[in-house]
Amino acid sequence: MEIIEKLLDNLNSVILGKEEVIKKVVIGLLANGHVLLEDVPGTGKTTLAKAVANSFNMTFHRIQFTPDVLPSDIIGVTVYDMETKKFEIKFGPIFTNILLADEINRATPKTQSALLEAMGEYGVTIEGKVYKLEKPFIVFATENPIEYEGTFPLPEAQLDRFLMRLSVGYPDRSYETKILQQEKTHELIENSRLIGSREDLLTLQESVKKVFIHPKIYDFIVDIASNIRTHKDVYLGISPRATIHLMKVSQARAFIEGRNFVIPDDVKQSVLDVVNHRIILKAEAKLRGKKTSDVVFEVLDTVKVPKDVDFENEIS
Repeated sequence: MEIIEKLLDNLNSVILGKEEVIKKVVIGLLANGHVLLEDVPGTGKTTLAKAVANSFNMTFHRIQFTPDVLPSDIIGVTVYDMETKKFEIKFGPIFTNILLADEINRATPKTQSALLEAMGEYGVTIEGKVYKLEKPFIVFATENPIEYEGTFPLPEAQLDRFLMRLSVGYPDRSYETKILQQEKTHELIENSRLIGSREDLLTLQESVKKVFIHPKIYDFIVDIASNIRTHKDVYLGISPRATIHLMKVSQARAFIEGRNFVIPDDVKQSVLDVVNHRIILKAEAKLRGKKTSDVVFEVLDTVKVPKDVDFENEIS
């Protein structure tokens, strides 16, 4: 689809040498999910979020999380207007289309929880009244995996709200040279251009929902979830929300590949990004050097992949 190709080109012109990561971000965008970007500072996470907003002429806000940030700093407060003699709502930065929650793990658990309702219900409660957020509402949250001092690990309930966890990573040598050349002339963010409207993105997201899923694919997804939960090295498996997210990401991956139906490879290629932040390993497994990715790959090797199935049709 032309608009998808333009979006990929747009983002790849801003974040150089990260085609696979960009593709995954676009998949998350089409699946209408929140994305956790876990990486060291300076790898382009903020620039990427801004470019996504610019591409569809959407509003963009950034919150720099620190321990002294309060929930009211995010959602808003009620203030008294001396002129009108009335209380009015001063809406916070959460009222936007694309929200960059920078270093989210530096905020206290109470402040982190202020995002839960918005991320799950697309609304916030101020003074007992619920205010709906304009769609799309997508959170790009960043956290530094190296620096732990002064941080508060995200609770499982909040981690589960994120569709995927991705890492941008360092560019290779040739692309870093290009970054220096473009930064010298301030071209990087200017490379981001308008390719459509907010309504165009909403239309794309609705199209993704219509991507066909064969019953055998549903079984395949559930089998993967079940095997992760019962794996000998897993203390806490993935939730039903995770299986829903895996389904949505698989649909978006099929859509971006130009298909209107999901195949097993769509699921297999999506599993790690969807579940890697939801699985808690047993202590003894960690001591043996076991990683979440090891568990996922072991499960994928053991779960039977549906074959000899017409994935385009309900009846095979």
